[in-house]
Amino acid sequence: MMGRRSGDQASLFYEFRLDDRVPKNHLLRRINEFVTAALADVHEQLDPYYSEIGRPSVDPELMIRMLIIGYCYGLRSERKLTQEVELHLAYRWFCRLDLDDKVPHHSTFSENRLHRFRESDVFRHIFERVVATCMAAGLVKGEGFAVDASVMEANASRYHGKAPAEIDWTEKQRQKGAVAEYLAALKAEAADEVNDGDDSDGGGSESKRPRRYERKPPKVISPSDPQSAWTAKANKRVQFGYGLNYLIDIENAVIVDVEATPARTYDEVAATQTMLDRTQKCFGLKPKRLAADTAYGTGKFLGWLVKVKKVIPHIPVWEKSDRQDGIFSRSDFRWDRKRGVYICPNGKLLQPAAPCMTDARCSTAPRSEIAMYARSEQSAAPTPTRARSRATSTRTPAMSLGGR
Repeated sequence: MMGRRSGDQASLFYEFRLDDRVPKNHLLRRINEFVTAALADVHEQLDPYYSEIGRPSVDPELMIRMLIIGYCYGLRSERKLTQEVELHLAYRWFCRLDLDDKVPHHSTFSENRLHRFRESDVFRHIFERVVATCMAAGLVKGEGFAVDASVMEANASRYHGKAPAEIDWTEKQRQKGAVAEYLAALKAEAADEVNDGDDSDGGGSESKRPRRYERKPPKVISPSDPQSAWTAKANKRVQFGYGLNYLIDIENAVIVDVEATPARTYDEVAATQTMLDRTQKCFGLKPKRLAADTAYGTGKFLGWLVKVKKVIPHIPVWEKSDRQDGIFSRSDFRWDRKRGVYICPNGKLLQPAAPCMTDARCSTAPRSEIAMYARSEQSAAPTPTRARSRATSTRTPAMSLGGR
C-alpha cells in the first residue's frame, strides 16, 4: 500500500542537537580539533586591533571559522559563504552557531580581511600554529622539501591591460589597496636605487651600466590590480594572475610554508628563498635536499642553495648552452684537455686574469659577459669529460654541482 504524507501544518517547535546531526566522519568534525587548538589565542592576537569602547563586534573566531569553511569547500564568494552557513547544519555546528543565531553580513568579512586581519597577520599566525601541531604529531620530518607554484587568476580583466607609462592614476584609484601598495613599492624601489647610487665607488661608466639580468619593469599591468602579473603560465590563456608558492615536506605532503607572488618565474625563485629562511627561523627546519622543476634551476639559485644553505638540490639545470642573444654559445668554446682550460673562439685562454677577459681584440661578445661565462664554465666543468657531458645533456641533476 502506497503511503502518503498528511498534514499541512508544520511543527511549531523542534527539539534536537546540532551535534547529533553531524556525522562522525564529516570533514569539519575531523578538523575541528585542530582548528580549536590553532584558534586558542586568536582573541589575544587581535585584541590590540579593536577599540576599547563601542558596541561589541562580530567574534573574530566566528569569521575565521567561516573562512575556513570557504577554503575547504571552494566558496570564494563571501556573499555565497554567508548563505551556505545560514542553511547548512554542519556549517553552523562548526561555527558554533545555534539555529536562531544570526550569521554575519558578507561585508563584514571584506572589511576585516582587508584591514584588521591583514594588519595583524593573524592568518600567518594560525598557519604556523597548524604546522607546529603537525610537527608535534610527527607528520613533518624536515629532511626533504619540495617547492612548486600554481597560478591563480587575478580579479582583473585581461582586456584592460596597459603599459605602466600610459596610466594616469586618479585619486579614486590611488585609494584602492592594491594600487596604493603598488605605488608604495615603486616609491621604495626608487629610493633604494638612489641610495645604491650614493653608496657606489664611482666606477665610471661600468658602474652606471644597467646589468643584463636586472629585473625589467612589466610591459603590461592592470589598472585595477597592478601587482598581478601578465602571464600565460600553466598552459592557460594570457591573463593577470598570481603565483601561489608552496613549500612541502615530502614525508607526508604537509605544506610548511606559503608565499604569494606575481606569476613570474623570478618572483617564484625569490619566494623559495624567503620560505626556506622563514621555515628555518620559525620551526628550526633545515632540509637536506630540495626538489623542484626546471624553473628553479638557475645558476644563482642553485649556488645559493649549495653554498649558503648547504642544501642538496634535486633540480634540473636550466640549460642555456645555445645562445641567440649575442653571447657565445657553449659549443663555441673548446676544452683543452692537457692544460685543463677552455679556449674561446679567438684562441684565448679562459682562466682567472686571462688576456681574453681584457683584450680589446676579443670583441665578438661584450667583455663582461665573456668574463661571466668564463667563470661559470670553469666552475661547471673542471674535467673534459664532465664538460662534454654538460654540453650535451639538458637533464644533469643540479646536485652534482654541490658535490664538487
